[in-house]
Amino acid sequence: MPADLAVIGLGHLGLHLAQAAVAAGIPTLGYRTGPEAGSLTAAELRRMLARGFRPASSPAELGRVRTAVICAPVPRGADGAPDLTQVESAARTLAEQLRAHTTVILESPVPPGTTEDLLRPLLEAGSGLRAGRDFHLAYSPSRVDPGNRDFGAANTPKVIGGLTPACTESAATFYGRLTDKVVRARGPREAETVQVLETNYRQVNIALVNEMAVLCHDLGVDLWDVIRCAETKPFGFQAFRPGPGVGGHAVPQDLAAPTGRSLRMVELAQQVNSRMPPYVVQRAAALLNEHGKSARGARVLLLGVTYKPDLADLQGSPAHEIALRLMELGASVSYHDPHVPAWSVLDRPIPRADSLYEAAAGADLTILLQQHRTYDLQGLSVKAQLLLDTRGATPTGAAHRL
Repeated sequence: MPADLAVIGLGHLGLHLAQAAVAAGIPTLGYRTGPEAGSLTAAELRRMLARGFRPASSPAELGRVRTAVICAPVPRGADGAPDLTQVESAARTLAEQLRAHTTVILESPVPPGTTEDLLRPLLEAGSGLRAGRDFHLAYSPSRVDPGNRDFGAANTPKVIGGLTPACTESAATFYGRLTDKVVRARGPREAETVQVLETNYRQVNIALVNEMAVLCHDLGVDLWDVIRCAETKPFGFQAFRPGPGVGGHAVPQDLAAPTGRSLRMVELAQQVNSRMPPYVVQRAAALLNEHGKSARGARVLLLGVTYKPDLADLQGSPAHEIALRLMELGASVSYHDPHVPAWSVLDRPIPRADSLYEAAAGADLTILLQQHRTYDLQGLSVKAQLLLDTRGATPTGAAHRL
């Protein structure tokens, strides 16, 4: 069966789109742009293949689809700026195969202006075609929340901004096969800036509550009770909860450089959130000291090392820095995570605890970093010698909370 869609870039964004497409009955071709971080279980892959997914064996296959969506990863470069290398590579590869009347959509998280100023020239130069005349070009911010059981592709509205009104409508027709609602932005730059706003909204609000966590600990105030009460306000407040750091793929984006202005609020939020892993280690050392123990030589068990509960994804997880800093203090670090069979920090394997309760009972300090659904936190609080809960997930009074 010929593919109707090509997903270029098979990281977490591309795989999510490919899964949604084949579930909607769209024959889909997957093309890798590099060593992407996306992963599938064997059962998920079998299901996708049965529904019409096929890995591309040659770039030439990209010229046989009606719609091509670029989902290439955009990591941070050494200077902290978005590295668009894989987006550029994907564009050049697609341009060599691009046919007239194809709809090209960019979903990678990019700075505003990338679709028009980077992607469009590459596609036009490599294909000899004109965007908006010979082929359609649009941007759509990806809205992926792995593990969310309430919102998936079908009931999450899709924002689309096309180079021309016809480009927008062509992209809207495609996404209309995947989702219940399509929202039309004024153009690609507006759609790209939606991604910036949504990502930074999360970052800034987490930073606020993380700073409140430090303040409330110093004041002797129960922040978790404060949040419980505050979220009863029916307007003007959305509850965010503190944690050991901000992980995941949606990195904060201070992308106002072309204007000569930086997003000062985002810069500050990044600073606040980057201080959380060291703060957790500071609290851990203080707790050990209060109980007559030193961090040096202490047995510390980390529970849940993924960036999100009930997922195997380690991308950006604060557990990495926390483990490293604990080891630098001389602590003996081990971990338990039902979703991570093996884990290393700076190429140093971290011992994995097989028996959770036995490991917690033997550790001088247990730190809950991620509240996986399988954890019996009441039972854990009884077994652990000393428990630091960075997620506020344990029963009140059962552990020391962040």
